[in-house]
Amino acid sequence: MSHFVTTAWLHSQLDADDLIVLDASWYLPAHNRNAAQKYEEGHIPHARRFDLDAVSDHSSPLPHMLPTPAGFAQAMGALGINRDSRVVIYDGMGLFSAARVWWTLQIFGHPFVKVLQGGAPRWRQENRPWTADKTIIKQTTYPVTAIQEGVATRSDMVQWSADQSMQMVDARAADRFRGEAPEPRPGLASGHIPHSKNLPFGQVVQEGALKDKDAILQAFENAGIDPTKPVATTCGSGVTAAILSIALAEIGLPAAALYDGSWSEWGADPSLPVATGPA
Repeated sequence: MSHFVTTAWLHSQLDADDLIVLDASWYLPAHNRNAAQKYEEGHIPHARRFDLDAVSDHSSPLPHMLPTPAGFAQAMGALGINRDSRVVIYDGMGLFSAARVWWTLQIFGHPFVKVLQGGAPRWRQENRPWTADKTIIKQTTYPVTAIQEGVATRSDMVQWSADQSMQMVDARAADRFRGEAPEPRPGLASGHIPHSKNLPFGQVVQEGALKDKDAILQAFENAGIDPTKPVATTCGSGVTAAILSIALAEIGLPAAALYDGSWSEWGADPSLPVATGPA
């Protein structure tokens, strides 16, 4: 079963009482976009804004870490979501931060969560409804649910790097992975987790949507990853790693884990080993 829905399907379902559309747009500084402002300027009718930074663990110094179960439940209730809601997520880049929010809802076991194929760019290109009207939200009570398996910690990554018992794949750009380009966040080392492989997320995305199954398989294999064996994904701060995770899930070989802290945590710890150059 696909983890995506088409623009035509979503358009046909917009007025369904159990449908919740989330604008999960989030941008890097280099994108020079303000997600909150862009949402106010226009969004899919009835969409609610999911703020990736706000719905996170604020006790952690790391960026947009997975929220606590109680924090997640509170955020979902504030968005008017209950366990029976069918949730569809999109973002302003096509396929970027929506994958991270998809992963978050998956980790908390939400029954129905999909990503819009092509995101807002495809929706707009097809001249589908777009509005600046404020979405009226009726808050609900969402049950506190436990975090499911699939979140990798620093300790996990240390062990997997040492014993190579898990394939680790990094979604960052190749020059960052090799340590040839500085990290966008200050204070981080340049390089990668020893024994990890590099698959820049753009290699599985085309025109704001995932490539087909054969292309995804080829991309992982070209990166030195056997997707039929367990894989842990990582990146700069746990956002684009989720693109690799949803790509694996879409071809029926879901990732075993995503390293939530990613390079924001590993690269900030001088006690951890750092490799440079190609994998």
